[in-house]
Amino acid sequence: MTIRIPAAEITGFYGALIKKFSAKMFGRVPESLGVMWHNQPVLKASMGFGQKLQRWNSCDESLKSYAHMAVASFIGCTWCLDYNYFMAHNHGLDLEKARQIPCWRESEVFTPLERDVLEYAEAMSATPVSVTDELSARLLEQLGAPALIELTSVIGFANLTTRSNVALGIESEGFADSCELKPLAARSGRGVA
Repeated sequence: MTIRIPAAEITGFYGALIKKFSAKMFGRVPESLGVMWHNQPVLKASMGFGQKLQRWNSCDESLKSYAHMAVASFIGCTWCLDYNYFMAHNHGLDLEKARQIPCWRESEVFTPLERDVLEYAEAMSATPVSVTDELSARLLEQLGAPALIELTSVIGFANLTTRSNVALGIESEGFADSCELKPLAARSGRGVA
């Protein structure tokens, strides 16, 4: 697959800020940023919500990160897996678990709660949504209402970004390579319903 909309030149004061921030974070400006530059209000809204989402603190950060990676794996967004893998490294999350997200059902590294979160992320990402009352009840009991609402919103945002990237042909840009991490584990063979 190739990017379906060529990247635009990132210009202006806001463009200079974005390029500086991206270069500091990644060592370069991602091509995907140029794609989204075609519609700056959409880019700003998505980035703004993503930044707000990172300030939420009712749900454990690793659970939210693993859930986002599970959505990316389920939908097939290599960009999101690559980026979240890079962020997991930067935030000191368990990298062995991060590597195993694409094949979590076969992996032995996850706790029962993490498995429920990964299942929930996939169930929310299926079409139609396949979340069960039993799974919701287990998560509510383990996390509490504020954390479950936060987790649900993170997964919803992950679906927005992953599905948008896949539709636009935006793929991995090698963020995880810059951390010298091993390649991501292969998907477990599950596909988007």
